[in-house]
Amino acid sequence: MSNAALRPPPAADPYETDFYLWTQAQAELLRARRFDELDLRNLIDEVRSVGGSEKHQIESRLDVLLGHLLKWKYQPGLRNNSWTATIFEQRTRIGRVLRASPSLKRYPADVFDACYLSGRLLASKETGIDFTLFPE
Repeated sequence: MSNAALRPPPAADPYETDFYLWTQAQAELLRARRFDELDLRNLIDEVRSVGGSEKHQIESRLDVLLGHLLKWKYQPGLRNNSWTATIFEQRTRIGRVLRASPSLKRYPADVFDACYLSGRLLASKETGIDFTLFPE
């Protein structure tokens, strides 16, 4: 029998097998200032991804907001409380993200053109109005 067969299998990586457990362990290591034990490679990726998720949330909500504003403008006879609630919710949630991350204040303007295109596509799909009839 080879030596490799006698060795126990390597411990499973908590980052891969139990993400929540991994996050709690990393938080505890930070609290205890045991920096040399941190999983820096994965920790750096996760911190970076948190910022990315804030941007993604702004884009996603702006897509929906613009689509509903177009529906509101081009189908006034079909306006309803659901549309009003969606418009209010998207504006509110974008505002919350921007208050929590003021450095993203300019981000909606930066992605407006792409989000407006998505909003036009959404409005076209949901209303049956030809996409080209919504202004560029």
